[in-house]
Amino acid sequence: MKRLSTWSKIFSRAEESDNSGLFVSLEELIEERRYVGYLRRLRPKLSVSNQSGDVKSAFKGRGMELEEIRNYIHGDDVRDMDWRVTARKGSPYIKLYAEEKDREIYVAADMSPYMVFGTRKQLKSVSVAKIAGLLGWMSLENKDRFGCMIYDGHQNYVYKPRNHQANLIAIFKKLSEVSRKILQTQEVEGSFAGNLRILQQGIKNGASVFVISDYNFMTDELKKALAGLSKKAKVYLINIFDILEDVAPKAGEYMAAEGKEKLVFNSSSKLFQKAYKSHFEEKRQEVKKFALKFGCRYMEVRGDIELYKQLKLF
Repeated sequence: MKRLSTWSKIFSRAEESDNSGLFVSLEELIEERRYVGYLRRLRPKLSVSNQSGDVKSAFKGRGMELEEIRNYIHGDDVRDMDWRVTARKGSPYIKLYAEEKDREIYVAADMSPYMVFGTRKQLKSVSVAKIAGLLGWMSLENKDRFGCMIYDGHQNYVYKPRNHQANLIAIFKKLSEVSRKILQTQEVEGSFAGNLRILQQGIKNGASVFVISDYNFMTDELKKALAGLSKKAKVYLINIFDILEDVAPKAGEYMAAEGKEKLVFNSSSKLFQKAYKSHFEEKRQEVKKFALKFGCRYMEVRGDIELYKQLKLF
């Protein structure tokens, strides 16, 4: 058993006077569905398919298998133009690819007590749950099968990928339950990395996996787990961070506490401000460089800004 000792616990969790943003309710996760339309509109073109519904999955690229070459029709994606055939025939032709079907979308949600931190709007754990909710709704509406792994610092809850709302609601209920439970604990057992290795064993090749965490502990164990996962799946690393990890506290004297330990520091000096900003910027760059090396998609999401506006899924 390991005692929680993250730097973030030394700061106040909220600047607001109410309790909003400390945990997420089932109703809030259900309401995330309203943002799906916004993200769908980011696509330059929608396709029609009797097999896969009327919207091509937000998480799918074009299929790799060439199906046919036909005359260009107004509205077709110019990226699919077959320029050789076009030049030979003297009229525009495009390539059609077989669309990938029955894709699996997973979320690996780090809901450990390490994520119980936030100075504005909501805790990191709440951001994780809301992003998972939005991805779940997108998967459902795009006819993909959605699964989820939730790590609460002690237990690991795994939901197999399915394409029906009952499964999605069950996931939402567990996310809401965990977001409340972790407010009462200071202990962490096991590791997020260990559970990612378990997830890797159960997913299909080519699945899309969204790993949502703050990556404050980018250990060798976590790197190995993510690298292994990237060999089997299309991995998205969503890095949740707080404004206090982006902007140093205003000049002044502060007292920080972790358990019985207390520390007084002054943030007034320019040296402190520079070192503070560099520390967290370097941590984010480390994750970004890792993602580039192993072919993972990387996104940064700050908890006090509208989450759906920060997701770059296309």
